[in-house]
Amino acid sequence: MRAMRSLTLLLALIAPAAFADGTFQVEMILVRQNAVPAITSKSAPEDWRNGAQVVAEADLRQPVLNDEAAKLAADPQYTVLLHKAWKQDAGTVAISDGEEHFGQFPIAGNLTLKEERFIAADANFWVNQFDGNGSVIQSEPLKQSNSNIKNGELTFLDGGHLALLLKVTANRPVSAPTPAPEMMEQ
Repeated sequence: MRAMRSLTLLLALIAPAAFADGTFQVEMILVRQNAVPAITSKSAPEDWRNGAQVVAEADLRQPVLNDEAAKLAADPQYTVLLHKAWKQDAGTVAISDGEEHFGQFPIAGNLTLKEERFIAADANFWVNQFDGNGSVIQSEPLKQSNSNIKNGELTFLDGGHLALLLKVTANRPVSAPTPAPEMMEQ
């Protein structure tokens, strides 16, 4: 019986650390803020994926922030460029949208997530324009980080001309009940 109490206590202490870097449900709305002057560069980097895996088709989810996206789309100050939801593990995933031209997409980027006390996100996106031959002639970059994202809350990452509305929910296991005080005694 004593071994069972010790095992229960040990599992209660170790279990949270084992799930610290689990999976996340992510929903993202990429918008252009029309009133802010665009910052452009010649083109997005050729290695925009930076080794990240593309979000698998099986990991895509149905977006739920449709009301927020509709409000933004109805406001002439914003243009909704991308609205996607997916499941990802801690780490970096590559996200793209539109027809591929020589390894580039109209919208492409990376999102890195990790969980510490809060959820940390690092977003790097490019909105590309192509010429008639399919070569990138101009890119609008967005690079933003936030290490204070609260689980399940909508967060705004303002990159000036481009911005992200990001909702990240960590898939955490249900907490084990606290052992009764008599279980803690030896």
